[in-house]
Amino acid sequence: MQITTNTGKETFEFAKKYAKKLRGGEVIGLVGDLGAGKTVFAKGLAAGLGIKETITSPTFVIMKIYQIQNSTCPSGRREFKIKNLVHIDAYRVKTPQDIIAIGANEYFNRSDAVTIIEWADKIKGIKPTKTISLKYTSQNSRKILIEN
Repeated sequence: MQITTNTGKETFEFAKKYAKKLRGGEVIGLVGDLGAGKTVFAKGLAAGLGIKETITSPTFVIMKIYQIQNSTCPSGRREFKIKNLVHIDAYRVKTPQDIIAIGANEYFNRSDAVTIIEWADKIKGIKPTKTISLKYTSQNSRKILIEN
């Protein structure tokens, strides 16, 4: 699937709608140049999962875990089983072992969690279940390509 968004708000809204497709257990790798919209996408995904906290890129702490308080997703699905959004920023990570050392692998493929990894292409060896590439096509436009 490929779409084009023309503003950060459109990217956010697309990610928010995309969150409704998630069932738990997904490990989503975000790839793209600096400023391509990876964190904006992560923020939209979090909003779509019902997270009210301010989402920031965990560049220096590497991983943040956000708990989803409601048992019903904002999309109205009953018995929403996703309880955690695990947000990882691999920009400063040197090896996959760095991610494992902080305990991220404990959340991978868990049915009650969704993991999103910014800069996933920097940590070869940790294979996302889905890859989302963001690329600028003009001043504000970007192409979003969802693979897998």
